[in-house]
Amino acid sequence: MFDDQSIDALTELQMPESLVPHKHSADPFACPCCANVFSETLRLTNTDLSEHAKGLPPGPRSIGTPMLVTNAHIITMDASHPNADTMLVVDGKILWVGMQADVPEEHNDLKRLDLKGKVVVPGFVEPHMHLPPLAMLHSFSNIGPNRFDTTAQALEQLKKDAAATPHGEWVVGRQFDPSLQQGPDYLTRQMLDEVSTDHPVFVYNASLHLGYCNSVAIDLAGLDENTPDPQGAELGRDADGKPNGVLKAGPAMALVVRHNTKLKEQNLAEACLSVFNSANEVGITTLCDQGTGMFQGPKELDLYQSLHDSGRMTARFRYCVSQAAAKRWDEIGLTWGEGDEWVRRTGWKIVSDGSNQGRTGLQREAFVGSDAKGMAYIEKDELDEAVEKRLREGWAVCVHANGDAAIDRVLDAFSKAKAKGLDPAAQRCRIEHCSILHDDQIEKMAELGLSPSFLIGHVHYWGKAFVEDIFGPEKAAKLDRTGACEDLGIRWTIHSDDPVTEMNPLRCMENAVTRTMWRSDQLLSPEERVPAAAALRAVTIDAAWQCHSDHEVGSLKAGKFADFLVLDKDPLAVAPEQLGSIQVLETWISGEQVFART
Repeated sequence: MFDDQSIDALTELQMPESLVPHKHSADPFACPCCANVFSETLRLTNTDLSEHAKGLPPGPRSIGTPMLVTNAHIITMDASHPNADTMLVVDGKILWVGMQADVPEEHNDLKRLDLKGKVVVPGFVEPHMHLPPLAMLHSFSNIGPNRFDTTAQALEQLKKDAAATPHGEWVVGRQFDPSLQQGPDYLTRQMLDEVSTDHPVFVYNASLHLGYCNSVAIDLAGLDENTPDPQGAELGRDADGKPNGVLKAGPAMALVVRHNTKLKEQNLAEACLSVFNSANEVGITTLCDQGTGMFQGPKELDLYQSLHDSGRMTARFRYCVSQAAAKRWDEIGLTWGEGDEWVRRTGWKIVSDGSNQGRTGLQREAFVGSDAKGMAYIEKDELDEAVEKRLREGWAVCVHANGDAAIDRVLDAFSKAKAKGLDPAAQRCRIEHCSILHDDQIEKMAELGLSPSFLIGHVHYWGKAFVEDIFGPEKAAKLDRTGACEDLGIRWTIHSDDPVTEMNPLRCMENAVTRTMWRSDQLLSPEERVPAAAALRAVTIDAAWQCHSDHEVGSLKAGKFADFLVLDKDPLAVAPEQLGSIQVLETWISGEQVFART
């Protein structure tokens, strides 16, 4: 059991207020960039990311041997030369791309990669994900909706995991999402006791703001009816006051997960490399973290440097630092653009509101069946000041905004900055998620030169809920308006926000092209559907452009890095509903194969 002194100490160790947006922990569906569970866990287990960085020794970086990629159907994403069948790769870069008959004679005798007519596209770019949370979760069992339709099926998987786990060791699941999986709204200790009474069992909700554990884990953590709720968090309780296994917000979850030896023993630098390997399997060769600094501030930069120096990266990495850690960044004099082709700082991230499915996205009008209009995570004056300050310092500013009122505030902040002579377009400033858009807002984005990145999984996974429960059909139709942005010539992208939805650009393309909804025969605003060519552009050259990397990746063009994929089908030729089932056969980065499907 905890004594009173221990409880007081744990309560005081909650995330510093400067790193958590006001009231954020109240939102169970919020973006994981601000979930404070892992910072709490790192703190309570005395885990230092700088030490993890030291555990990844530096080494040489491998570059593929010179070769001719031949007999391929190459979709270059270079508007001036869209198609080719041969590509010359030397020193990790594309030296030439064109038709076989025009191959420079001096290179005809190079090693050949004969693709026998298979499709080649540029490596995909994931413009919005969260690397440290993924690294923390990566070794745990995925029991999410992409694998299991029901809670019962997810729990059966955990039972199998327990049967294969030595007695007394932790069984941990991740990605559980009761909003998408048929079953109860929560997992209780009684339900998880059915998984095992010989192992501590813990399950992470996909939001990372809720966790669930069994009786063994509760006892191991010493929680009982006398345990007070940590500040800013809550222990779910039975009628008699005993913990029921539901843990709400980071400080409550940390009381339990700090005892997980699997979490404490893994090296997070190695785990990051594993995330890159998994990204390669779905064709990602460049990815961007949107919330650096939320774990341990500048120590995360040590982790990134160790990845760079290891020579073992299989994906290029871009990152945006969090406004919530602004004081720390200013103290060390952080500037925009530092890095090289492997690791580079490309933005300043501000979270302006919550999530629409959590009813905390800031709205012009109240949610259906409620008087609530969501909440702002940053005051308007502070938002205006931050946008202007960071633009003056040369940053590309990326602002998370889900609700239409939040987007109003963001557009106003950028308008004020532009009126003072600053140029958001020149810095390729972005609105992250940019979920509910009215016509006037789209026109204003075009005027300001702002670029949205849409969490397109909102349409597929939560579209039905938006229509029926959250907004009603009229407002829900304004979700993720890729088609309207395309019509106005706005550069837009699509992203996973992993671990909110799993990284898979081909699935994201299908969501944008079809606008289908989970467990529904209806389409959500079909007029917003885009052609496959536009969706492919959104996950290649336009995503590279948003990440300030289009000069080096995103299209297959002479002078760029040889980051490319081999697919089993042509994404521009298959039926729209088949896009997500296209298989990535091979992934290459700098002319070296980093994944091959067996």
